[in-house]
Amino acid sequence: MNTVAVIGSGTMGNGIAHVFAQHGHTVHLVDISQEALDKGIATITKNLDRMVSKGSIDESVKEDTLKNISTFTVLAEGVKDAELVVEAATENVELKLNIFRELDKACGPETILATNTSSISITQIAAVTQRPEQVIGMHFMNPVPIMKLVEIIRGYSTSDEVTQTIMQVSEKLGKVPTEVHDYPGFVANRILMPMINEAIETLHHGVAGVEEIDTVMKLGMAHPMGPLQLADFIGLDVCLSILNVMYDGFKNPKYAPSPLLVNMVMAGKKGIKSGEGFYDYSASRKAETVAAQFSTRANGQN
Repeated sequence: MNTVAVIGSGTMGNGIAHVFAQHGHTVHLVDISQEALDKGIATITKNLDRMVSKGSIDESVKEDTLKNISTFTVLAEGVKDAELVVEAATENVELKLNIFRELDKACGPETILATNTSSISITQIAAVTQRPEQVIGMHFMNPVPIMKLVEIIRGYSTSDEVTQTIMQVSEKLGKVPTEVHDYPGFVANRILMPMINEAIETLHHGVAGVEEIDTVMKLGMAHPMGPLQLADFIGLDVCLSILNVMYDGFKNPKYAPSPLLVNMVMAGKKGIKSGEGFYDYSASRKAETVAAQFSTRANGQN
């Protein structure tokens, strides 16, 4: 895999591009605007600078990594020479299906098409292409340069050869690939999201406050980050999308998103990305904000 194209330069996309480029791959980073691409490159540069300051890499590795990345605003140009494409666009079914229709037409016949989706069916995505055996899930964890796990998700038609290739590629990136089957939420989010949702429900019903819930889970369950803080970090809109995919897929009420989560996303409170979620990031302090307000209203309190 000499040339890898990454579709999307946001949080996950720039992290994936960073890791591939740092391990010697030529990376084509593709997004719809140069502004988005410049922001992605700036994030990669900042993360590399942090690694240099910590002594985990030297300046030459940083320079080589950045040299390995080229940016494109036209998808067909960015992917035409790629041996592997990793799609890391927003967690939206129709958007991903449209991207894969385009990729199928623009890429060479041997190109492997991977998606970084955290919950959407690989089989559904593969079905819009003429190469379903070459479509696979490659679900990186955030932050990509640090987290070791990659969920490797086989669609219904994904070939053994493609699966083995992606497992090997992931290992060469210094990751720990884990093969799972194609069911809503896969493994990571099928377990994680109901826990986050239950934490939101606990807040919604006034059992405890934001910091209290997170403290219990951090100190009592040895979690490095509380579920509400983690939800902010992931993005409340992303959490809602994943829960909706699982609820639609399983038709089981235990996956139904909390009304509090729905209200917060509708209000534009998406966590770190919007500056406010369960915590207030705009003021650089942890505080119960709109979440507590919604919870109080939901329980009929003044």
